[in-house]
Amino acid sequence: MGVLRKRIALLSGDGIGPEVCREAVKVLEAVSERFGHQFIFDAQLMGACAIDATGNPLPEETLEACFDADAILLGAIGDPKYDNNPAASVRPEQGLLRLRKSLGLFANIRPVTAYETLLELSPLKNAHIAGTDVIFFRELTGGIYFGEKGRNADSAYDNCTYSRHEISRIAHLAFQSAGNRRRKLTLVDKANVLETSRLWREVVQEIALHYPDVTVDYLFVDNAAMQLILNPKQFDVILTENMFGDILSDEASVIAGSLGLLPSASIGESAALFEPIHGSYPQAKGKNIANPIATILSAAMMLEHFGLHREAELVKEAVDFALEKKILTLDLRPSTLAYSTDQVGTFIAYYVLERSETLPHKSNIEAGLSTII
Repeated sequence: MGVLRKRIALLSGDGIGPEVCREAVKVLEAVSERFGHQFIFDAQLMGACAIDATGNPLPEETLEACFDADAILLGAIGDPKYDNNPAASVRPEQGLLRLRKSLGLFANIRPVTAYETLLELSPLKNAHIAGTDVIFFRELTGGIYFGEKGRNADSAYDNCTYSRHEISRIAHLAFQSAGNRRRKLTLVDKANVLETSRLWREVVQEIALHYPDVTVDYLFVDNAAMQLILNPKQFDVILTENMFGDILSDEASVIAGSLGLLPSASIGESAALFEPIHGSYPQAKGKNIANPIATILSAAMMLEHFGLHREAELVKEAVDFALEKKILTLDLRPSTLAYSTDQVGTFIAYYVLERSETLPHKSNIEAGLSTII
């Protein structure tokens, strides 16, 4: 693929969001310099910072910028002054929900990898998780979270509804991903009890005929939850509905050993948003200790979305090299040996630019700057 010019809406958000986004931008700029691409970053407010500035967690200017962008890079949103105030009528999370709905982001894609050099950080046994490389496709805009809700004095209900169209569009994405990976797809449902799950099975079985090179199997969600802990490396691509995906992907996050390592993408028909799975971690705000790797890997997913597969692989290779050389933040190393947020970002950006086994000079890493970046 030739040189590209892409506009990226940059929603750094709250807490550690601006710090981790800064490092992801640094890495993308290294990609730009090495390969000649042009990335134009349009910084906008969303979340608590937007409420503080405008009274709105998703200002119209921000939403317009997202519609105009080729992709969106999001840091994190949330602030204790809203989280801990039950009387707050406007909350940061309302901005994210409105953004997802406005852009039609129906597929949440979350890869989970067990890095060989970090196996000891997981609470699970090394022998169980070594070699895990799974990607979740979670339907994001349907199901019980968006169904009709109600309650009276003695009862409450949350309706779960799915259409063939809602299932089909994400199923095709999951099958395409499986075809480019190890050619195995697992549908997780509760088809022995739920009518919506039976529809999921019907639609997936129909679509599977169009992907004969992909092996499909089916697991009830309770068994899938157990198998994720007992033998996660048996999975390649997991496809599931909204609530099951929410629960299972969070369960699987413990495999990696830190939330600071896990990226995600939310994809629609014409829009795409990329973000780390972690929250705004307000306790670490401004301390330069947050792990930027999840955001950097989210940027790598963005590069893949742009069709820049060689560039994305280089970013992932750079992350692997940082993990191997123990250039890690506080969540992955003891405090006396930990590197700062900007030091980790600089190291990864330097590798992207130089692809060199020679480490940048230690003083440059410590300063958060290299001689080139």
